[in-house]
Parts: sequence; C-alpha cells; structure tokens
Amino acid sequence: MSISPPVSSLAALVREGRRFWTTPGGQAVRQAERACLGPVCERLFGVHSLELGLGGALADMCPVRHPMAWAPTRELADQPATLVCSPDTLPLPDACLSLVVIHHLLEVAPDPHRTLQEAARVTRDDGRLIIFGWMPLSAGGLPRMLPGRRRRLPWRGQWRTPVRLRDWLAFVDFEIERVDYCGFHLPGTLPGNAALETLGRRHNLPLGDSFMIQATRRPQLAQSQGARLGFASPFGGSALGATRLGQSRFPPEPYPPNDQKRVTEVD
Repeated sequence: MSISPPVSSLAALVREGRRFWTTPGGQAVRQAERACLGPVCERLFGVHSLELGLGGALADMCPVRHPMAWAPTRELADQPATLVCSPDTLPLPDACLSLVVIHHLLEVAPDPHRTLQEAARVTRDDGRLIIFGWMPLSAGGLPRMLPGRRRRLPWRGQWRTPVRLRDWLAFVDFEIERVDYCGFHLPGTLPGNAALETLGRRHNLPLGDSFMIQATRRPQLAQSQGARLGFASPFGGSALGATRLGQSRFPPEPYPPNDQKRVTEVD
C-alpha cells in the first residue's frame, strides 16, 4: 500500500519530533509544560479527550476516563487508544470531546488553520481546548536566527504569538480564557532553574520558551447550538471508523481511499 506524500511527510515530522522530545532540551521544556498544565488538569473532567502532538502524552495526569493519542500512521501508534488520521481530518463527531490538547503542532502542521478548525469542531460546548506553542521572543527562540536552525525541530515552522492565535480562535468561535507562560531560563542554558521558573510563573511573564492557551467556546454560541451528538461511554474499534459522524463547518477534502483506516482497536 502506498502512502500519500502528505502522510509520509507527517510521519517523518512525528519521528523527528519524538527524537527532539527525548533530548535534554526537550525533556526540560516538557517538564516545565507539565508543571504548567497540572493545576489546569485538576479542574478538568470528562469521558473523552484527544492530544495532537509530536511527542508522548503530556496530559496523562488529567482525570479524563478515555484519553486518546494521535498518530499519522499505524506504525507510529504506540498505544491502543490512538486516532490514526491526518490532523486536519479527524474522524470524530462534532462536540464529542471534553478536552483537546494541541501540543506544538500548529507551528509545523501542513494546514494549521484546518487543524485548529477540526480541533475546535470536536470540542464540546463545555469542553476545553488547550494549545501549546513556542514563543518567538524567548531565550529558546534565539537560535532560530542562526543559519540552518530553522530546518530542524523545534526551530522550524511558523511560530505565532498568543495574540495571533486569538484571532484564529475567534474565527472558529472560541475565545481565550487564559494564557500561561513556562520554560524560563537564560540564553545558552536549559529550562529548569527553579528560581527563574517560580518568578516567571508567579508574574506570568511572556518570556518563557512556550505558552499554554486555555480556550473555550463563546458562551452565547454554546447556548444557541443546542444539544449535540456525544458519547456516554468510552468508544473504540468500529465506533471510530473512517466515516465521520456529524457535519463540520469546514468539510475536509476526501482522504485517500487506501488510508481511511483511522484507529487502532481500543482494548
């Protein structure tokens, strides 16, 4: 079976991303982001969640009963509950997830607008959409000015500020509830300085390597949409097939017929 160029490119990107997140620098940022996400997860409950990213699970401490991972190919699905698909064509019903996390994917996704639109589409009216992104003006962003660095992760792609993403979220009828910054350190060092991290987090200074956006659906829109199709219990197997349930505001292009199997079996 042949793999289309977009899928093979995504697979190569995920492999490169997983290598970065296992390096000392990636692990240091990841630890800072988990510390930032932890207090938020304590207030998040629900049945289903989805994490879209290039590394392992970041939100595994959240008390959601059925968390799902994502991978562009079956070969990269490293856990049973994995959604295998393109990130801009999620085979899920509208408003079925209590939590969706986009972890440093919008910077390098082939179609970041569609990826965000799909993530917003599958988030419940009372759910939470969390976006992690790289801060352009930060100690970790300085190496992007060196020749050749922008061809490698994490410095490749398009880095956007929370202000820019606020406009993107408004387009999909979401609004930012809060922005937190994490990964504070001096140039040439790794995140992990407890004093700098405490100071930066306490005053929420926009100087960290990354930011975490908490977004929710606009209240007036959520009230007008009425009841939506959802799930009362964890699903798997044939419940997550290639056919998308519900109608998206932004219907995606048809996915190649040979790549329509989306999910590994949920035990």
